[in-house]
Amino acid sequence: MSNSNSTNTNKKPRWKLLHQYYTYTGFYNFLGRSMMKAAIPIAAFIAVVLGIHFFVMDINDILIYVTENFHPIGVLTVFFASESILGLIPPEIFIAWAGKFVNYQWYLLALLGILSYLGGIISYFVGRGFAAIPSVFVYLEVKMAKHIKNMRKWGGLLIIAGALLPLPFSISSMAAGIIKFPFGSFLLFGLLRLLRFAIYGIAIFGAL
Repeated sequence: MSNSNSTNTNKKPRWKLLHQYYTYTGFYNFLGRSMMKAAIPIAAFIAVVLGIHFFVMDINDILIYVTENFHPIGVLTVFFASESILGLIPPEIFIAWAGKFVNYQWYLLALLGILSYLGGIISYFVGRGFAAIPSVFVYLEVKMAKHIKNMRKWGGLLIIAGALLPLPFSISSMAAGIIKFPFGSFLLFGLLRLLRFAIYGIAIFGAL
């Protein structure tokens, strides 16, 4: 009887076994909680933007002012720095900025996606560098204990979630570097970051 059960288990499709693993290890619960946490700052950001738009100054006027008074290289540099250091500024702001360059908006969107992807790679190597310094590694294992633990459990799926969803991609990338997640696989999974920018671009450009 036990052999029969073992045979049935072995015959389960890989996707079903992975689904069971992610269910048992709490990945779906983690994803739901993270999305709920991310929804709060996103909602607050939208509320602030709408408040400025309706009570202070038209957001489109602000974006036009930025496009006319700040060189694109400077704006892109700020964005790249943000994406390389914990994703401090919401990328939606920069996507909306790109939308004001009517003739170049898709080129700028592609550039933003590439810079975000490269920022994730920098975060990965920052994590690798930290892992090579014992004292810093021990400190980060405490400070980033949850992210490191989750990366060890879920690996590539957590990178995919960070790339596609409103979750901190930079932190996921750094955690991947700290545990020395295979770099080739990281590059492959991280490419989905470009898809997120394409989806956001379509949504934001359509609303502008």
